[in-house]
Amino acid sequence: MNPTLSIAIKAARRAGGIINRASRDVEQIKVSAKRDKDFVTEVDKAAEEAIIGVLHEAYPNHAILAEESGASGDSDYVWIIDPLDGTTNFIHGFPQYAVSIAQAHKGVLQHAVVYDPTRNELFTASKGGGAYLNERRIRVSKRVKLNEVLVGTGFPFRYFEHVDAYLGIFRDMMHKTAGVRRPGAAALDLAWVAAGRIDGFWELGLSPWDMAAGALLITEAGGLVGDLRGEQNFLETGNIVGGNPKVFVQLLQIVAPHLDARLKA
Repeated sequence: MNPTLSIAIKAARRAGGIINRASRDVEQIKVSAKRDKDFVTEVDKAAEEAIIGVLHEAYPNHAILAEESGASGDSDYVWIIDPLDGTTNFIHGFPQYAVSIAQAHKGVLQHAVVYDPTRNELFTASKGGGAYLNERRIRVSKRVKLNEVLVGTGFPFRYFEHVDAYLGIFRDMMHKTAGVRRPGAAALDLAWVAAGRIDGFWELGLSPWDMAAGALLITEAGGLVGDLRGEQNFLETGNIVGGNPKVFVQLLQIVAPHLDARLKA
């Protein structure tokens, strides 16, 4: 295994241990709101500190882009971290959340870990090396008929500027696919696309730490990821579509009629 990926795994497992211990008594966890409907807990912060500690011990000069502490450092190597993706699920005891860690070099994703501590499922990928779940190779699904595919999404719960466009896409997805699911943790949703559990995914208004690791997992599992036009600007726009190659193209076709001057990609 690549040594850099091994360090990322160590960091993710350490954060997962903190999260699992805290999950035994979520009623005692201190919760605060960063903004409306966007929560942070002492567990998010402790998990992020643990991750950064492991990464900086191995790579003290690498830069960090993390959900809770923001950007720090100046390097061609950047670690993109969400210590607890699905915080709202976590504080309600809803077992759908994950640790997400990715490394980029000069803007190109190189390594990815998404760790689901509730199921002890470890999704990993390195650029050019394939994607794995608990050391077993995974691939995107082979379904090609849109009326047979299961698609994941996330509701735009923070920013409502594009809610009408989103609802139009959602309506068409419901009509044309076998079903739409919204579990509430984008990093894990993307990992599930890589594992073939769902055939595609789309969401608007995400942050880089929600998408980076999951996007590399999908591409290394044989899938495609892009913004709403299929281009590679999703980390900048916050809008993402992913899936197996056939489904990816069809999802873009569903999204296309809903793009306008404000919702560009």
